[in-house]
Amino acid sequence: MTTTEAQSKIDALRKKLHHLNEAYYVNNVSEVSDYEFDMFMKELQDLEAAFPQFDDQNSPTKRVGGDITKKFDSVAHEFPMLSLSNSYSQEEIADWETRLRKLVDGDIEFVCELKYDGVAIGIKYENGEMVRAVTRGDGEKGENVTANVRTIRAVPLKLKPGNYPASFEIRGEIFMPHKVFEQLNAEKAEAGEPLLANPRNTASGTLKQQDSKAVAARSLDCFLYGLYSRETIAATHFESISKAGEWGFKIPFVQQNFIKRCKSNAEIMEFITYWDKARFDLDFDIDGVVIKVNNYNQQQEMGFTAKSPRWAIAYKFKAAQVSTVLHSVSFQVGRTGAITPVANLEPVQLAGTTVKRASLHNADQIEKLDIRIGDTVFVEKGGEIIPKIVGVDASKRHAESAPFQYITHCPECAAELIRIEGEANHYCPNATACPPQIKGKMEHFISRKAMNIDGMGEETIEQLFEAGLLKSAADIYMLTADKLLPLERMAQKSVDNLLAGVEASKQIPFERVLFALGIRYVGETVAKKLAKAMKTINALQVATFEQLLEVEEIGDKIAQSIVEYFANENNRLEIERFKTAGLQFSLSEAALQQGSEKLKGLTFVISGVFSIKTRDELKELIEQNGGKNTGSVSAKTSYLLAGEGMGPSKLAKATDLGVKILSEEEFLKMIE
Repeated sequence: MTTTEAQSKIDALRKKLHHLNEAYYVNNVSEVSDYEFDMFMKELQDLEAAFPQFDDQNSPTKRVGGDITKKFDSVAHEFPMLSLSNSYSQEEIADWETRLRKLVDGDIEFVCELKYDGVAIGIKYENGEMVRAVTRGDGEKGENVTANVRTIRAVPLKLKPGNYPASFEIRGEIFMPHKVFEQLNAEKAEAGEPLLANPRNTASGTLKQQDSKAVAARSLDCFLYGLYSRETIAATHFESISKAGEWGFKIPFVQQNFIKRCKSNAEIMEFITYWDKARFDLDFDIDGVVIKVNNYNQQQEMGFTAKSPRWAIAYKFKAAQVSTVLHSVSFQVGRTGAITPVANLEPVQLAGTTVKRASLHNADQIEKLDIRIGDTVFVEKGGEIIPKIVGVDASKRHAESAPFQYITHCPECAAELIRIEGEANHYCPNATACPPQIKGKMEHFISRKAMNIDGMGEETIEQLFEAGLLKSAADIYMLTADKLLPLERMAQKSVDNLLAGVEASKQIPFERVLFALGIRYVGETVAKKLAKAMKTINALQVATFEQLLEVEEIGDKIAQSIVEYFANENNRLEIERFKTAGLQFSLSEAALQQGSEKLKGLTFVISGVFSIKTRDELKELIEQNGGKNTGSVSAKTSYLLAGEGMGPSKLAKATDLGVKILSEEEFLKMIE
């Protein structure tokens, strides 16, 4: 066979196998027997081995796996993978819908989808070919699991001819079908091995396998339902999903009611009610329904909170409930000193997992439920990692049982607990000598969204704490190779990586350093607001309670917490050590130059579609220049920034209230 003939034959076989894969795994149609399919595959494998110059990473032969991955690289998401707000009641869904209708003019159409209980994935395509697959991770960065996702036959490696963007990402959920999970457990039972916990955890673990051949053997499946691109694909979410189906993706099936357009709350509730019962007939797990606004322009107008889109919400089905016996209660100490009681239970199966522990939340909850040692309790798993106790079967209580006595001293350092007025938790006040608090603060400090120190994790913190090398986060910057190398599991390369990560963290910007300090109630968003308002740590340290209240989003509780933090001598000494180490405690020149006070005291409402900047860019410019964004026009609104297709009700309200209306060009001139 000549080279030209071989290339032609290889191309034809690849095209045929791609088609057969889509027909079987996406459309559930068998066009050939398994034997015929295997013969086509073997012929292609033989030809590719004989003519390696025609190797293609998206060949159907890659489905069988074989790549070995020693480490999954971290990849930044081009479009952040935000989580959704959760609701557990139909009343909350109705309230959410009512709020949305106040944000935009005209009718709103919703799309209801199943909430698949699997592993979120984002898959990038360029020129119709798969190039990368990344897990959700922390929403900003995820792990590159491309080699493993190539083995999932429901995921097309090459798209059918179509009018798709040159570059786009499609997102969805990877899951393990029940029949596959049951077969795996049957094999493990026969071999006398421990059984797998549940399909979701098994899918997640499978996706992290280092050998893609092992992944291929697990027969994972995938639904894809979210398109992201710099190019316009469609005007609505439903239309974009439909196009993805035409290109060869396995999308939620309309004919099986996996996805549905709804115009009213009644139609949304009908979809939820149906699937609350019908979910048990599926061959895969779902734990709720996702409701989204269909129109992309309306989505843009509704915008986002710091953690999730306003235009989408997840309704979680009521959790399964079981009863078991409470043997004892243990107490955990968090990094802020908060004490969390945890119930130790007689092991019981709940929602596919064996439950041995459950959250008791706080002393008030224990008293409210009148929980006692030896009680038969009801346990639910409602969207929490640790299940929770929701009730007691008093009919089974022993006559000699006594009310539970909450602890008065810290289980770790024996300090007497305190309870702050108005708060439910008890606290250990010994912040400088209580081991879980010290380690917890350091773990927060090195976390990805804070100082992001490569080469250092919870196990490393534990090891260095036990070795006496770390007593506070500032000690991290005192570490040296000669201190680390004598420790177990500390070879030269790992020490070099850790010290390089420590050195690199000195360039982390001020707002993230501020978040890393772990001041109570100061999260990512608040840290950004504080950094922008105060400019330096020195200014923040001497800020009064009243001055802090003037900062956007800072209320009494946050302001008081900040004042108390900087009043503590140990905290001030720790910051001085950080300064000596070279951490960033002031806004960078670039950040200072970006902003101005030109819009200070002004409130803007943005509506419509813009041509020069995106809505998000305009919002960022408003904040950078000292202004404030709000979603609805009121007497306090300074300007309505109007784009194409702006709703008539916003315009009418702005006119009635005398609010000045700005074009995009006029706004940009304001901040020149």
